[in-house]
Amino acid sequence: MAVDPADTKVTLENQEGESLEQSNPDKIEDDDYGRPKWDHKIEFILSCVGFAVGLGNVWRFPYLCYKNGGGAFLIPYVICMICAGIPLFFLEVSLGQFMSRGGIQCWKICPIFQGIGFSTTCIMSFCNCYYIIILTWAFYYLFMGFTSTLPWSNCDNKWNTVYCTTNFTGSSYVTVNATNISLVDPVVEFWNRKALGITEDITNSGGMRWELAGCLLLSWVVVYLCIFKGVKSTGKVVYFTATFPYVMITILIIRGALLPGAMEGIKFYIVPDTSKLYDGKVWIDAGTQIFFSYAVGLGALTALGSYNQFHNNCFRDGIIISIINSLTSLYAGFAIFSVLGYMAYEQGKDVKDVVDSGPGLAFMAYPKAVSLMPLSPLWSFSFFFMIILLGLDSQFVGVEGVVTALGDLMPRKIYKGYNREIFIAIICFLSFLVGLSMVTEGGMYVFQIFDFYSASGLVLLCMSFFETIVIAYIYGGTRFISDIMFMISTSPYETWHPASRVIWNIGKWWMYICWYCLTPLISIGIWLFFCATWTPMEYGSYHFPIWAEGIGWCFLIVSASMIPLVFIIKLVMAKGSFMERWRVLTTPKLKPHQIHGRQGPPSVVMAGFMTSSAGTQTPAEMEDHPPPYPGSKSSSVARSPETEPFIDSQTGV
Repeated sequence: MAVDPADTKVTLENQEGESLEQSNPDKIEDDDYGRPKWDHKIEFILSCVGFAVGLGNVWRFPYLCYKNGGGAFLIPYVICMICAGIPLFFLEVSLGQFMSRGGIQCWKICPIFQGIGFSTTCIMSFCNCYYIIILTWAFYYLFMGFTSTLPWSNCDNKWNTVYCTTNFTGSSYVTVNATNISLVDPVVEFWNRKALGITEDITNSGGMRWELAGCLLLSWVVVYLCIFKGVKSTGKVVYFTATFPYVMITILIIRGALLPGAMEGIKFYIVPDTSKLYDGKVWIDAGTQIFFSYAVGLGALTALGSYNQFHNNCFRDGIIISIINSLTSLYAGFAIFSVLGYMAYEQGKDVKDVVDSGPGLAFMAYPKAVSLMPLSPLWSFSFFFMIILLGLDSQFVGVEGVVTALGDLMPRKIYKGYNREIFIAIICFLSFLVGLSMVTEGGMYVFQIFDFYSASGLVLLCMSFFETIVIAYIYGGTRFISDIMFMISTSPYETWHPASRVIWNIGKWWMYICWYCLTPLISIGIWLFFCATWTPMEYGSYHFPIWAEGIGWCFLIVSASMIPLVFIIKLVMAKGSFMERWRVLTTPKLKPHQIHGRQGPPSVVMAGFMTSSAGTQTPAEMEDHPPPYPGSKSSSVARSPETEPFIDSQTGV
């Protein structure tokens, strides 16, 4: 293997001594069937932040805290974040960057388990169909707020009942036929009676909510316009969509903190009720929230990572994005619980009894907050515009993940001419048709089934378990860590700043422990506990029938079955004895620039040749004999002038 610095090409030799030339890796992929790259690394970071930091942070996280006793929920949440969330997030991003492919083709790193890619693509497709419904509700509230007086701020509307009140200073009940009935805030009645027009159960779908259907169509049009040109346009949109929500959250926190009773809500949020820690469901919700919030097991993070330059510092980026994600969840919680404290003060109730937990929490607590501000229609517009931005970048990155995964299967067709734009339009239209079932009067029940089964924690736990098992035990966890070090190292390990070595070694050992042990145990443990304690779904006081639960399980089975199905098909179609088939189907299919000078088994399939590479090492051996850095004499890759160092060897930055 020889490097020609004059033209930045690499000459690789197979076992027979035949040569195979390949261009600089950071330039190869740009011309690979027209597959684009990020114009700047900040676009990748903002896209990951925009995708992972979404409505799950300002909607799902607060209502899970509310449901599980406030501060008690934060303890299992942080534990699951450190042991599962960050390791999985880093694994998926680095896998996409190393393979330079989306959610399906990246699993050529272990071909027999390529079904993981098909499963995650299926899950992401389901998620795209229902997640956009939250955007639909936000658009509806945005338009309904174009009035001098917000319609959810008073009880003078035709949808309000006699139980509606804005004054809870007296009794919180009204007596009807000798029965005490709780008074209702106008925000709650607007959500249930006007926005949703919700029916009594799932068997009654009611009529189509045409206002919501129009908002759903508008949402898909906006998503299409954001992504139809690929990451070149997506990377520019996220500069605004990923940053503006923080401004609005800060404003809402300041306003909420000035309301009477706000401190009681904040105390409920941050002071743990330790008795809740003995409830297994609290731990289940914490684990599933981590998987949901970090957006792992969906394939979209792999797609985002695949557009990175090969030698991008994914280790640094992964840590930064993970920390931003969790801090945003905690930060947004202060905004919602300060308002819940005020609502409890106003109604004379405990914080835990103010509103029902559920996705409607964000469409009751937050609208209540903006209705209390001066110039409330202006604040309403700003808030729901923020919600739209939060959901929008998560949504279009999710669609981009599906498009990337499927496009990589047919690159010569999809990336040719305007085929990609047409392909995206077809995916958006089909998803819109599915979404129509969730904008009927009974659509909330359909939404709940999609949310709970098709793309939520239960199925993500399955994907996360298989991802870590395949990388750690089949491909080799230490081997993958060595691949990561090869990508992020642009100077010899011996020349790194001491702080750089400490950071890398701590991170390396922790990822090693998590991938091999903690993360798969947490994933399968929560999954088994959920199955053992399964109870029918609920929405408020409504219990879903068994047949509705069965539909939900079908969503889960369709996605998860892709893994054994592809496994069996590949094993049957391969030739030779079982061990020969296994050896071939677990041999990574890598490109020349992904081979980096390590010697020893197992073999690697490379451009039709079989070459020996990528032997396994323990973390201790990697410290003594780290893989060569790009540009070293033993490296298979010429150092790119565009490559940035892992951490500057002199300054440590």
